[in-house]
Amino acid sequence: MASINWFKYASPVTFFPLAGRLIPWFAWMAAILAAIGLYVGLVVAPTDFQQGDAYRIIFIHVPTAWLSMFLYVVMAIWSALALGFNTRVSAMMAQAIAPTGALMTFIALWTGAFWGRPTWGTYWAWDARMTSELILLFLYLGVIALRNAIDDPRRADRACGVLSLVGVVNVPIIYFSVKWWNTLHQGSSISMTAAPKMAAIMVSGMLIMSFAAWFYSIAVVLARVRTIMIDRERGAAWVGNLAEVKNA
Repeated sequence: MASINWFKYASPVTFFPLAGRLIPWFAWMAAILAAIGLYVGLVVAPTDFQQGDAYRIIFIHVPTAWLSMFLYVVMAIWSALALGFNTRVSAMMAQAIAPTGALMTFIALWTGAFWGRPTWGTYWAWDARMTSELILLFLYLGVIALRNAIDDPRRADRACGVLSLVGVVNVPIIYFSVKWWNTLHQGSSISMTAAPKMAAIMVSGMLIMSFAAWFYSIAVVLARVRTIMIDRERGAAWVGNLAEVKNA
């Protein structure tokens, strides 16, 4: 079997068409899985004996909370690759991830507040997990603002890369906050080392929605990075060829 030269995709000219081919696949998978996951979560899953139907917001809250942390780690990895190897695509991918990560973090905070009101009696409490998740949103917004504040794209890449790597320390704080401190949040309901604490149908719905959120994020990030590539490489011949093909 012939090996694939992945290094060639470190160039915008080769990554751009690959991203274009992948976007429809991930977009359709996200739409299909979201429809299935919402049906399972809102219709098939039984009412919780303690929280009633209010618990159903976890089918949105938990997947977006997971993605908010995971996307930041992925953004930091791309930033590290950009700083270490000076690859343009890596920096562009990190740039493309930040808005989607901020969106997932905002949705997690917003749905968490609406879940907290009937469950804990308050929309917001400055406990460790809520506060660290809010800090994560500020980190995403800080990366976006820092990039917009620096005119030179290469300098912006380096500055945002450093901020991303420094901020990644907040991710394990979010994850382990319920173990390290006394918080309103319950411990993890799904663990790799123990049986789930939820009904199987609830776990299934949550995992389906998680994959839907992940595929959606991939599709949106790939679409955004293509726009970034065109904007930052507008003087390159391959971008000019794209314009000629579009106008033909």
